[in-house]
Amino acid sequence: MRRKLKSPLPQRHGLDAVRLRLPLDGTWATVRDHLVDRLPKLAPERIDAMLREGRIVGTDGPLGVDAPFTPGAFLWFHRDLPAEVPVPFDVEVLYRDDDLLVVDKPHFLATTPRGRHVAETALVRLRRELDLPDLSPAHRLDRLTAGVVMFVIRPERRGAYQRLFHDRLVHKEYEAIARHDPGLTLPRTVRSRIVKRRGVLTAEEVPGEPNSETRVELLEHRGGLGRYRLLPRTGRTHQLRVHLNGLGIPILGDDLYPTVRERAADNFSDPLQLLARALEFTDPISGRRRRFASRRTLAAWTTGHSAPRG
Repeated sequence: MRRKLKSPLPQRHGLDAVRLRLPLDGTWATVRDHLVDRLPKLAPERIDAMLREGRIVGTDGPLGVDAPFTPGAFLWFHRDLPAEVPVPFDVEVLYRDDDLLVVDKPHFLATTPRGRHVAETALVRLRRELDLPDLSPAHRLDRLTAGVVMFVIRPERRGAYQRLFHDRLVHKEYEAIARHDPGLTLPRTVRSRIVKRRGVLTAEEVPGEPNSETRVELLEHRGGLGRYRLLPRTGRTHQLRVHLNGLGIPILGDDLYPTVRERAADNFSDPLQLLARALEFTDPISGRRRRFASRRTLAAWTTGHSAPRG
């Protein structure tokens, strides 16, 4: 197995440098010319400045503005951070040992950098605050969903824990608050085919072979609301939200189902009332049975409506 080249640049703000490999063929005379074509979101003037400042490096050090294009060469650089609204809620550590870090993630905080959420993510916060530069996610939890998320501290353990999720060996429990429908027969197992198309915010259920499965149980109800336990067997995009919406009981605080609603970046009110309550699995290293549970509660169950909650 080929070893991955180690970045010559240290992390910055808890983020690894971007690594690019130059194409094996091409007509570019310089690295600069190639990057202008390859990175259209970066203005040519910005690329020039990064080269002049020594911020783009190869295996032999910083590259200059006139550095020749070398087919197959690797280079690294740090992207400029986007402007982000700070998420005003804390990440609570539930468990930590030499291999694992398990946390209770708040609503509105992404698990890992993606799109316009980079520094304001659980991974980057934890790397910085706990001085764990090699920290990596064992799985991911949607930005709008709160609850239990597991990270791996040592890189050599990453594959073993990530395979647990890939092979569906982790028992996952969620809770949701939605309208109570006395005519809905529960518990039941929902199976459907869910498709998420690129560029479309929502996923949809379509005819065809099922690719998703969720057991839905009603734990209790009062005041027209129900508290539901959701046990997913699969992990399709927005699966729990789509399945409850399909049952006619969309989750409170959902910005996408049944209809899309706009939300300002600094609006942390009315969070999605969905909580990753627990993870349970047999540890691939120790062989011990482990269970980690969230300490959070869904605000709508105590207030009777969706409300902000850290």
